[in-house]
Amino acid sequence: MGPVRTELMWQSVVDAVDAAGAGDALDVLDLGGGTGSDAVRLAALGHRVTVVDPSPDALASLNRRGVEAGLAEGVNAVLGDAADLPDHVAPGSFDLVICHDVLEHVDDPGQALATIATVLRPSGHVSVVVAGRNAAVAARALAGDFVTAQSLVGRSSSAWDVRTMGPRRFVVAELEALLTAHGFLPVATTGVRVFADLVPSAIVDTEPGARDALYALERLLSTSADFTSLSAGLHTIARLDSSVATPDPGGKSAAL
Repeated sequence: MGPVRTELMWQSVVDAVDAAGAGDALDVLDLGGGTGSDAVRLAALGHRVTVVDPSPDALASLNRRGVEAGLAEGVNAVLGDAADLPDHVAPGSFDLVICHDVLEHVDDPGQALATIATVLRPSGHVSVVVAGRNAAVAARALAGDFVTAQSLVGRSSSAWDVRTMGPRRFVVAELEALLTAHGFLPVATTGVRVFADLVPSAIVDTEPGARDALYALERLLSTSADFTSLSAGLHTIARLDSSVATPDPGGKSAAL
């Protein structure tokens, strides 16, 4: 088992796969999947995985990782991003889209979700992990940067300029409202890394049993609404809402 942070992020992928079709081989799109640490593990479990990422170097590493893992069928690697996704993959071709650590960086998260909706099948799911704003406030305050901590409290994700403010931060209500506004029904929202980013690695790596105990604590707290709001990462699994028409990336409405 790898570092606690890595395994908690992998667990969020596993939870999404279970929600999208436990026991079934799925067509999965990992948007911004980078070097494919999650994608290769999914492919090894029998899922058909496509990674779309804007970095040629990351995709080259993905291919090497697949070869080293001995995959009979490699992960499909596509050079692209959320903005040009329809140019690279067919509409309605995936059961699950993994969108982890992506919406913090794009200019328009709503546009990205609208595009994701077009490549999902009618029963499809999206798994979104974003950075939590409350955790950022706490981190800045603990570092003694009280001015930045106060400024983060008053910022909303919808008014965030990633060019001047850095990666976007969300609270739970904003993330769920964004998904709902773009044709998704949130199924579950959990916290990822409540304490994992705060506990010194010296404790986790040297104290007997500390690593497993921290992982167990994180899993226990992940479903607590009281602690989810304080998590470094917010994870929402949502499915397409077939009862509404969702705007496509070009601005037209399409019935799901």
